[in-house]
Amino acid sequence: MVTRITKTLKDGLFLGAFLVLASLIVAKIDLSNDTRIDGPFYAIDGDTLAAGAERLRLIGIDAPEADQSCGGEATKGWACGDTAREALSKFASSQQAYCSGSSRDRYSRVLVRCRAGETDINAELVRQGMAVAYGDYVGEETAARNENKGIWSGPFETPKAWRAAKGAAPEDDGAVEAGNGPESIFNRLKGLLPWS
Repeated sequence: MVTRITKTLKDGLFLGAFLVLASLIVAKIDLSNDTRIDGPFYAIDGDTLAAGAERLRLIGIDAPEADQSCGGEATKGWACGDTAREALSKFASSQQAYCSGSSRDRYSRVLVRCRAGETDINAELVRQGMAVAYGDYVGEETAARNENKGIWSGPFETPKAWRAAKGAAPEDDGAVEAGNGPESIFNRLKGLLPWS
């Protein structure tokens, strides 16, 4: 009986030590891969920035395209693509703006999360109704919808549907798909940790 309890305690301690070690490795890998790029930036469109020759794609959001209009026949149309770019430009032109990310999309743009001081730019664009959410910003999108902000103030085509209707190539939305590469493995491991 005592031997069984001792063995169970040893196994539990080993498992606990393994989980702590695994979390430290995942945290180290996660921290070492992100590159910080300091602004100010130039807004190419509502979800893409330029930092010199480098292009940055805001992860987890999809903004209307530059020449996209929103609103229907019953309402006055407006240039939602230009408005989304202007909204991003206000944040991106700040001296406090910076972005961080590590992976690239198929167009070789760095997939980033951006901040201007304490403001999460990606989240704020969704909150203002200047982009749809893909992943992390569902709460901000719900708030924008409920308050009829930006693109949610009337009828519009999602940027993805608008591109498809125009025959344009599909855009990477910045969402990490399950099972694609080592990043998804690390993200899944982080999700298993009780403090992540």
